[in-house]
Amino acid sequence: QVQLLESGGGLVQAGDSLRLSCGISGGTFSRYTAAWFRQGPGKERELVAAMTPFGVTNYAMHVKGRFTVSRDNAKNTAYLQMNNLKPEDTAVYYCAADVRASAYVLLSSVNYWGKGTLVTVSS
Repeated sequence: QVQLLESGGGLVQAGDSLRLSCGISGGTFSRYTAAWFRQGPGKERELVAAMTPFGVTNYAMHVKGRFTVSRDNAKNTAYLQMNNLKPEDTAVYYCAADVRASAYVLLSSVNYWGKGTLVTVSS
């Protein structure tokens, strides 16, 4: 049974940085596209960033230049580095794994979800 576990969320001020981590158990991350979604208060879950096993990346327009997705297959871990955080980045962030080798990850294509980690950005 594949399980994903996020860590690294918290309360920060606008302009600060955070790095989220996502570990996988029961599987090998190198087989999956690693993705990060988020769901803000009263909003739908949306794709933030993704990286295929081959290193191809995709970012949502509103995080480009601020967020960086990466992965360490040897450690079975994916990361989301978030810089210059804004109050509108406040959300629960979810790690996801998609067996398709595409960086355009859809909600419907995700094979496994983490339980999420809360990021709160104060102004």
